[in-house]
Amino acid sequence: MKLKKMLAVGAVVFGFASVYAQADTELEFWTMNLAPKFNDYFNKSVADFNKANPGLTAKWVDMNWDQIQPKLIASIAAGNPPALVNFNVPWVHDFAAQGNILPVDTYMGAAKNNYSVGAIKDVTVNGKVYAFPWYNSVSIIAYNKDILAKAGVKAAPKNFDEFVNDGKQITAKTGVPAYAPKLGNFVGWFYYAGLPVVENGKAVFNSPKHVAFVQKFADLYKAGVMPKDVFKVEFEQEIAAYNSGKIAMMTTAPQALKRTETDAKDIYAKTGVAKFPVDAGKMAFGAWLMDFVIPKGTKDPAAAGKLGVFLTNDAQQVGFSKATETTFPSTKKGNLDPYFQAGAKSADPVEAGRAAAAASMDNARTLTIPPGVLPDEAAMTKKLQDEIQDAVEGRKPVKAALDEAVAAWNEKLKK
Repeated sequence: MKLKKMLAVGAVVFGFASVYAQADTELEFWTMNLAPKFNDYFNKSVADFNKANPGLTAKWVDMNWDQIQPKLIASIAAGNPPALVNFNVPWVHDFAAQGNILPVDTYMGAAKNNYSVGAIKDVTVNGKVYAFPWYNSVSIIAYNKDILAKAGVKAAPKNFDEFVNDGKQITAKTGVPAYAPKLGNFVGWFYYAGLPVVENGKAVFNSPKHVAFVQKFADLYKAGVMPKDVFKVEFEQEIAAYNSGKIAMMTTAPQALKRTETDAKDIYAKTGVAKFPVDAGKMAFGAWLMDFVIPKGTKDPAAAGKLGVFLTNDAQQVGFSKATETTFPSTKKGNLDPYFQAGAKSADPVEAGRAAAAASMDNARTLTIPPGVLPDEAAMTKKLQDEIQDAVEGRKPVKAALDEAVAAWNEKLKK
């Protein structure tokens, strides 16, 4: 009898123990293309979160960027999605429209005020915030001080018109193309200039202001301020051109300076750095925000929200920037950290570039049309780009090119 009682008590105790052992909520979060390089950062982040949150167990899973969406859709269909998923801004808008991710306003709470205004705008859909902003970057200007001195340009441009005029002066005085701004996404340039692209279901980028803006690029191209192959210039080509002295400025991400430091020490020694100026849109150019979303069907969205706030707080974002040496926080205080600000007056271009980029982050926006606005996005984007290239390279008047692109867009939009 005593043995039976002991076994019964033991079973009850074991039952309670089993309940408690199962009480921990596992919070699996997915990132893209960050392992194994940043294993130490994420392993420490997981350990710190778990220690500070008894009953919650964060689990990090990394995968290739092209696996994220199909695996998430499959997990939602199976009723077993992760707690958080690393998205970019277009994906946020797409999945929010589908109803496959949750608004996070409630779970973000007062932490919403920690993020930059631009970052919150990037992940807001129909008045609701759908993601926890994470890491970002912007373009800066790296310039060859010797070439600018020969041209009589004494300071970096403070606005876009100065950028245009400085470019003309540099090329006129030195014969060297001034810069090779990336023109492969002209929708972003329109937003940068504060110009609408689609309004009330119609393309509107052939207004006098749009024409005047594109004409600036056409004039620069005609004057040789931009290389003849500027529409083919991407990240790698721009660095190579700057490092070989073929252009006077790089309008690029700060991490490009690392390549100059390694591959062209003589150019690096005479490189100055400045913020890329804003235009009427008051938006920093070159941003591409990454974030975390809570999928529909997550078993404990409040706990997922707690992890989202943790992974994107000031300390975590600064820590991630230190680990990557290329990214910047989407939080206001994060960019004020000495890691970024100490280089503001440094003679070292990498340190100065880091400070210049951090000083631009409040204005960082992902300059893209939200998914779903364009019924045939690939074809419509290509049509616009083809017409822009014809206009800039002088094969068509700017107004005629934009009129043709607008007509093609509106034909598709009205269907």
